Amino acid sequence: MTQARIMNRWLVVVGAVLIQLSLGAIYAWSVFTPALRAEGWSKLDTQLVFAVGLASFAGVMVWAGRKMLVWGPRRLAATGGLVLGSGYVFAGLSGGTNFWAVAVGVGLIGGAGIGLGYVVPIAVGMRWFPDRKGMITGLAVAGFGFGAMGWVKLAGAWGHLIEQLGLGPTFILYGLAFAAMVGLGSFWMVMPPGGWLPEGYAPPAAKAGAGGADFSVGEMLRTRQFYLIFLTFAVSAGAGLMSIGLMKLYPMEALQQAGLTAVEANAVSGTAMAVFFSLANGAGRVVWGTLSDKLGRRTSVIIMAASQGAFLLAFSSMAGQEYLLYLGATLIGFNFGGNFALFPTLTADTFGTTNVGLNYPYVFLSYGAGGIAFPILGGVLGDMGNFPLAFTICGGACLAGALATFFLTPPKRGS
Repeated sequence: MTQARIMNRWLVVVGAVLIQLSLGAIYAWSVFTPALRAEGWSKLDTQLVFAVGLASFAGVMVWAGRKMLVWGPRRLAATGGLVLGSGYVFAGLSGGTNFWAVAVGVGLIGGAGIGLGYVVPIAVGMRWFPDRKGMITGLAVAGFGFGAMGWVKLAGAWGHLIEQLGLGPTFILYGLAFAAMVGLGSFWMVMPPGGWLPEGYAPPAAKAGAGGADFSVGEMLRTRQFYLIFLTFAVSAGAGLMSIGLMKLYPMEALQQAGLTAVEANAVSGTAMAVFFSLANGAGRVVWGTLSDKLGRRTSVIIMAASQGAFLLAFSSMAGQEYLLYLGATLIGFNFGGNFALFPTLTADTFGTTNVGLNYPYVFLSYGAGGIAFPILGGVLGDMGNFPLAFTICGGACLAGALATFFLTPPKRGS
């Protein structure tokens, strides 16, 4: 009997969480932005690095989806960890404050490492848990959300790494940690044997829209359903990504206008991002994934996108009040996390589970598109002194995404 046949499938979850804890480093970017602002970076500069990372992440993921068939998931994940780690080390060796070195190291190279590793736990997890696709995808990507809290707190309030070591050494230390954790998690990234099914599980009858009909990439790209999913993911994820980039800068300004000192505003806004947003981001992945197994993926996406639009529209009136800020960060983070449990499983349900490792990276390009447009929009409007308009635009976009998903129907080949 082979190792794959006797491996406890829950070990895949352990490996997935270890990997995603490191890959979630991209969401910890906001902890570095105040120190970089003190070094003379503009708000747009900080958002450009974030946007480069997101675009590299999404673009490389398409290549990684194809490469997984050649390299295997274990090798692909381990390579992603090495690339991610080397990018942070590169940025750190430059001193951590040079714009181009950080943009290339943390943004381009680091984003590429995340793109190499990200699809692996999702594809492997769905194969081991065909009976609980929503739940397992939520668990597999939960670390991506929860990881941000740890990395933010280590660099700031808990470990004071930036204060005590400086930006450069902190980047280097993080790079080494990322490579080690992803390398360990990749050990359990193996597919189940061909034809394996969980005990007592009977797969559903093959039909489009229920994960039974497997569309190739070319077939998927010729359906209108792909573009409806792409649009909704772009606006929903892009709005959340802009919120991540501004979750410290905007409340710091709003809280100081409300009468808090700079030190107090920094502490409150840091807590909103590192604790409330990050914890809700991780929890939202598990809860939305599990709920979608009961409610259905389409219904779940409509509810999530519509409520996110409402929360973003309300955030401008919440950012300057401590407890309302915590509530707003929690609600936005919770829905933002849901994207990463719902859209992989929506892709699998719509276009088939077998090819999800190939198909989902193309859907995920929408994350890169939203990750470029919305954070840059936030940075530009922030430099113009109009953060509220950025959140209003994003709120309206999420409502439009919910409407697009309302028209999503099961595809047929050639439709």
